Amino acid sequence: MARDLVVLIACSELHVLSWHLARAETTSAWRSLLSRIAPPDMVVADGGSGFASAAAKEWPATKVQRCTFHAFCQVRKKTTRRPNLQAGKELYALAKELLHIETLHQADWWVERYMQWCEFWADFLEETSIVDGRKVYTHGRIREARSGLTRLVSKGVLFTYLDPGLTAEGPMPATNNRIEGGINAQLRAVLRNHRGLSALKRAKAVFWWCYLHVESPKSMADTLREMPTDADIERLRDEYGVKADEVGAPQKWGEGLVWDELHHATRYPYATE
Repeated sequence: MARDLVVLIACSELHVLSWHLARAETTSAWRSLLSRIAPPDMVVADGGSGFASAAAKEWPATKVQRCTFHAFCQVRKKTTRRPNLQAGKELYALAKELLHIETLHQADWWVERYMQWCEFWADFLEETSIVDGRKVYTHGRIREARSGLTRLVSKGVLFTYLDPGLTAEGPMPATNNRIEGGINAQLRAVLRNHRGLSALKRAKAVFWWCYLHVESPKSMADTLREMPTDADIERLRDEYGVKADEVGAPQKWGEGLVWDELHHATRYPYATE
């Protein structure tokens, strides 16, 4: 929502589970979010910074699925929608196929063809040029796209959703479209309709929306009584400083506010009208 303000959100197929306000997507911020949620069998993530480390520590038994749409987008970002080079065209086509793989056989065949592509174009991607007096890879963007896909293949997170141990009771999602379309898009609409709010007021708007979409939201009267007030925040900051989140910061509302990650010199930095 701002250069140094993000809200991390986790959801199930039907409800918002938890959310967390932080300065950036860091391992510690993700751990604060994940630690409040029971470990699932599988989690779908977009590859945000710090998430993998946090999941490994907080949910060691949970299998990770890298959102295939985000994986495709990372390749498209490097090759563009209309690559000029044959290597880029083939890599773009392979990445696009990720959106349509439905069986383990198709997944194995995709990996085999991807490895063949890597081998066939290996020498081509090693070509170098001299730019401003220094040697650089001629096809650096395609190399970056290849590196991203290779990491995902090596980690085994592209086709977790096809694991027979997970699909015994029904299909698993390959993308995080649920949170992108059902939550993030809705939040963007809310903030767009209320343009002009300060960054922290936008954060509070996000908190409200998330709370209203949990499985069992309380009444507005109960919510207002339990919602941390400006006085609560000011008292906690004055009394506990950077340790406030460890010694009793309000958690009833579920917002996971990290007091030591938001530094303001002005009085009542979280004030609302």
